[in-house]
Amino acid sequence: MTFRYIVLMLTAASVTGCGTINTTFRDDSITSNKLARWQSHCDSVSRIYGGAILDYCTLNAEPRRTSGFDGHPAAALIALDMGISAVADTLVLPYTIYLQNKHGDIKKSRFE
Repeated sequence: MTFRYIVLMLTAASVTGCGTINTTFRDDSITSNKLARWQSHCDSVSRIYGGAILDYCTLNAEPRRTSGFDGHPAAALIALDMGISAVADTLVLPYTIYLQNKHGDIKKSRFE
């Protein structure tokens, strides 16, 4: 892998709001609030492969017309992030297994 490729992948992950970062390294309230704000049909997200699951739950939300630049991600960006998150989730799998055993699933906020 070249340095440019790695920088490109990291940039793409950060632009799309990487699901793995949101579910693994940020406070649970961020993921919980995103599920509620995007009107997802998922009531909770497992921490194991949480980034890919969060992206799926985002795609499984109420439809919206958006370009992705108003705080609600576009479907193309979500699909891109789902692939990146699946790879990143695999890399942090031992840590997310520990978090799942310690804290359980991330529940959806109820402020809808």
